[in-house]
Amino acid sequence: MIWLILGVALWWAAHLFKRVAPGARAKLGDEKGKGPVAIALLISVALMVVGYRMADGAFFWGRSPALVGVNNLLMLAAFYLFAAAGMKTRVSRMMRHPQLTGFSLWAAGHLLVNGDVPSLVLFGGLLVWALVEMAVINRAVPDWTPPDPVPAKKEIMALVGGIVVFAVVALIHAWLGYNPFG
Repeated sequence: MIWLILGVALWWAAHLFKRVAPGARAKLGDEKGKGPVAIALLISVALMVVGYRMADGAFFWGRSPALVGVNNLLMLAAFYLFAAAGMKTRVSRMMRHPQLTGFSLWAAGHLLVNGDVPSLVLFGGLLVWALVEMAVINRAVPDWTPPDPVPAKKEIMALVGGIVVFAVVALIHAWLGYNPFG
């Protein structure tokens, strides 16, 4: 479990470094600083994957058809929000943090269908991180200007992209032995 906790903690630290220690981050420089942060994030993901696969803990609830269905709807919404954030679609004009909101939906959906302690540490830790990250960004930069409107073509591309990524991720989950459809 220690590797999982270290992975989640490193994820938090790497993402919040710029906001919590802006002076130290500025000393690294804009371009040079991206490398160490990216390496820290890669290490954190590796630690989370290895730690999650090794971890064992109490089991509180399991998958049910209803929770699987809700999870899949949340995953579709999460992938759409990720795509919408990148393409600056109408949704990104209505909400300040579509990518972090999508990430929060992803984590919450996984908590619904995984009721064991390692899942609570991983997905719960990442959900709390996303919520804290939004609050920290809002505090650091209180003024927000929505992006300019984009053509309807980008809206459709974001929707199709979200569905395609959902299908690919579902196939990868099935390939790894985790049937996403119950």
